[in-house]
Amino acid sequence: MQKFHVKRGDEVVVIAGSHKGKSGKILELLPKNLRARVEGVAMIKRHLKKSDQHPQGTIAEREGSVHVSNLMLKASYDASKKRPKATAA
Repeated sequence: MQKFHVKRGDEVVVIAGSHKGKSGKILELLPKNLRARVEGVAMIKRHLKKSDQHPQGTIAEREGSVHVSNLMLKASYDASKKRPKATAA
């Protein structure tokens, strides 16, 4: 089992990559890929085909994953005087 510096439910800030500065709560950890799903960060569009729930089909938006090395706990991020305060996603 892989050990991470963050866990599910933690408030985190993305410190690197295209979503830098966004923050949210960890919804799920993906230890096999060393990634995490963060609420409101890295949103992707998923095309769903027609079904009983969606008779016309739909395009659903959901969270993609972010590498755990690009995440930092919000408390330690805000405690640092060098960085600006994080904005909610």
